[in-house]
Amino acid sequence: MTPPLPRIRHRGRRPVHVRLWSGKPPRFPLRELLARDVVRFAFYLPYDHPEIASGVRHAVESYLRAVGQGLGTINNVYTNEDEGDALTEETWSYLHHLLSPERPFRFVEELSEPTVYEMVKRGFATRLIFDGGFGSNNGYQLWYQARIPSRTPPPNLVSTLTATLPAEHLQVHGPTKVRELALEMASQLRFATGHVGLALHLYWPLRSTDNALRAELLRYPGIDLRPAWLYAHRMGTRVDGVHWLNFLAQPVLGELGGAAGLRARLQSSETTVHELDEARVVVALGEKPEAGDLSAGQNLPTYQELARALEPWLEPLNLSKTYSLDEPPTYSSIRFTQDEAKRWWRRFLD
Repeated sequence: MTPPLPRIRHRGRRPVHVRLWSGKPPRFPLRELLARDVVRFAFYLPYDHPEIASGVRHAVESYLRAVGQGLGTINNVYTNEDEGDALTEETWSYLHHLLSPERPFRFVEELSEPTVYEMVKRGFATRLIFDGGFGSNNGYQLWYQARIPSRTPPPNLVSTLTATLPAEHLQVHGPTKVRELALEMASQLRFATGHVGLALHLYWPLRSTDNALRAELLRYPGIDLRPAWLYAHRMGTRVDGVHWLNFLAQPVLGELGGAAGLRARLQSSETTVHELDEARVVVALGEKPEAGDLSAGQNLPTYQELARALEPWLEPLNLSKTYSLDEPPTYSSIRFTQDEAKRWWRRFLD
């Protein structure tokens, strides 16, 4: 019998770095949810928006149709760098325009120098964030970011589409419904790789004193911590680890020998390789996601098997930058030590 999924809820106060305009020390806000477990969908699309617009729109509409729009789920959207708007009929008219393939230009080189500067500064051509509004931490979110279209795009730069569901959604609706949603969202996407699985959603970076939570996170190999590294837009065609559902397309699938070659590498009876079409597959590691628990010897052998098959194509760990002033240095929004980061990154390989 599969053990129940752990419930991860981390509460505290947001970090405060500024004084009030009055010059007085800031008042401490109430304790709130700073991190939680979610089911995360992620797709990496090595194309510009006009080439993927129809598939992205289908995925967005599929997600919103499944979770609904309202106070408890999605009722707000941020477009590019605005402060957010309620999902009204007028807002949707504008969103349909942003999600259409038509653009007044094709490549960034066609724009004026000041416009190019602003776009490069913000780091994307178009960004849409659907959620529950300012301060919402209900676990529902969809994020689409289109890369800057260039005649010579930087290496590994991709457009990204990610979404989350709270863990309660999985418990209430069951893994079959979540899998159906994933397949529907992926059905028209021109992804290189993608996944669906358990993950940690951080609303604020962890503090150096959150050692208990860091230790707990290292226990569960099936809970993805990769979003804390913030490099999704540089994924290229690499694979961002191993998850419950793993979406593979070209070139990785071809280099694996196609669906048949991939099946030959995987012996676990719990693993299935389903062909979406001749160039795309989804590898499912069981009927539902698992967190595992290293303290109880639950190291997820089916996940290990797929990780070893995909090792040459896995995303490398980038430890070139630190994200705090800690001494010794710590890495990512989780503030792992270098040894902790390496251990977690290779948890299915060592």
